[in-house]
Amino acid sequence: MLSFIGRRASHSIISVMGLLALVFFLTRLTGDPSSLFLPLDSTAEARAAFAKLHGFDQPVYWQFLQYLRDLLSLDFGESVRQNRSAMAVALEAFPQTLKLAVVAMLLSTALALVVGSLAASRPGSLFDRVVTLVSLSGASAPDFWVAIVGILIFAVSFELLPTSGTGSYLHWILPIFVLMLRPFGLLVQVVRGAMLGALASPYIKTARAKGLRRQQIIFGHALRNSLLPVITVAGDLTSGLINGAVIVETVFGWPGIGKLMIDAIIQRDFAVVQSTILVTATAIFILNICIDLLYAVLDPRIRY
Repeated sequence: MLSFIGRRASHSIISVMGLLALVFFLTRLTGDPSSLFLPLDSTAEARAAFAKLHGFDQPVYWQFLQYLRDLLSLDFGESVRQNRSAMAVALEAFPQTLKLAVVAMLLSTALALVVGSLAASRPGSLFDRVVTLVSLSGASAPDFWVAIVGILIFAVSFELLPTSGTGSYLHWILPIFVLMLRPFGLLVQVVRGAMLGALASPYIKTARAKGLRRQQIIFGHALRNSLLPVITVAGDLTSGLINGAVIVETVFGWPGIGKLMIDAIIQRDFAVVQSTILVTATAIFILNICIDLLYAVLDPRIRY
């Protein structure tokens, strides 16, 4: 097990370094930050001094080598806009994104397990057809469209919910609903498909012959043996929520790492962009390793 974790960690480090290199060079293609942080009528000397202060006067390849050297000493650079550690800025915003993603994923997974299991227990019924229609619609709807429509209906028309911010529990409802919709739709279909196969298994027929209650058969036997594919998809979706909350956070003004990343790109705050990518990528790789370890807990055969 420890050797497996070591291999996955080494592969993850290589992937993160490659991602950081790509982001480093792509951000430099967006232009000179001095045009945003200095007045339009600033002199050439002022621009040269600004570039020298932040290291932008060096060739790009030399800036990259300096960046790698600083990474080894855990120096992630300073935010040009906030004049403080870029990593500190990213770490302050990341918990907001993590809380949003975790709550949305837990709710969508729990709801999908119940709804998908009940739909599989009555294949072809009206309930099954309605669940299939709703889940496929939710999985297909674009996040930005659902977010805008939600604001239009619940915030503008009925004035029931706020449009942005994190002041109270009401501010959580729309962002979580939008983030839940796609994972719920996909997980319902995965749970339903896995449960249909499990309910047709011989051990389920034996359980029925023993006179076990229907709820006990569905949730105590069939669902437990259908969790591996559900965990696989749920893990991928959780990674997607952490990485893809950019749109939802931007639309709802949620102060998470996704909105911070967009703001830093617009403001050409290169150190913050690189730090947000590093934090997000590291969180996703750790999550993937944890999911692999969870497989071994649920199915002892995987350990070997």
